[in-house]
Amino acid sequence: MELQKETPEEKRERLRQEELKNNPSGAFGDGLNRAGSGNFADLIGGMGWKGTGILILIIIGYLLYKYFS
Repeated sequence: MELQKETPEEKRERLRQEELKNNPSGAFGDGLNRAGSGNFADLIGGMGWKGTGILILIIIGYLLYKYFS
């Protein structure tokens, strides 16, 4: 994709993704803060793959706890 032909929305998303890569700890905090007012995609995108994995493990653990107790 050429940078001159991208739409303003694509440019904002590209810049947001670059910022997330450059500042992973801030991205995790941003992801948690967006959970209150944003959508699920913003939460997952802000946390990265490690945070997403931890979140999934917590959800699975909670479901197993509720199922067996």
